[in-house]
Amino acid sequence: MISRRDLLKQIGVAGAAAVTPVSPAAAAQQRSATTPPVREALESLTAAESDILEAITARLIPTDAEGPGAKEARAAHYIDRALAGPLASSHPAYTAGLAALDAHARAAKGAAFAQLSPTDQDAVLADVEANRASGFTPNGAAFFNMVRAHTIEGTFSDPYYGGNADFAGWDLINYPGVRVSVAPTEQQLNVAIKPNHKSAYDFGMFSKQK
Repeated sequence: MISRRDLLKQIGVAGAAAVTPVSPAAAAQQRSATTPPVREALESLTAAESDILEAITARLIPTDAEGPGAKEARAAHYIDRALAGPLASSHPAYTAGLAALDAHARAAKGAAFAQLSPTDQDAVLADVEANRASGFTPNGAAFFNMVRAHTIEGTFSDPYYGGNADFAGWDLINYPGVRVSVAPTEQQLNVAIKPNHKSAYDFGMFSKQK
């Protein structure tokens, strides 16, 4: 399984760490980790499928001492929403893949995936990624890579699309936010830029189209 630090490096966002004075951990505390995020109505998945998917995303980009992860960013909600729109062609793959993954979890670990410990969940995901789990079309690795890619999108994309809740993903990578103008002082090297926590669609110049 890939580490969170390596994941951030692979998707090209680790270099943003020097641009803001607000640490991910501090940002997470400001959002009050004790308050669970609001669960929106499902648009594509069943409640059972959503529970499995949320557990998967939570292991792909886990919450740790560095800050919040995919669960807080509501990556699963982003995927559920996208499956009713731009990712509609992937809906059958999610339905079949989530069922196959849960079946493997029950066979290999004796419980539903969402009920397993993080260690056992990681072991199940490793089996799927390495094609050691059956029931996937065309194979487990294809399903794993699809969910991983969509989890990254849901964690770090513009919150308008249903993920990156409370800008958790952007705070994690120290991205200061969308700006339509940049002051000269903000263009200097090693200048700390305060996050503005704004979606691109908070600016009138961007059209709100799904």
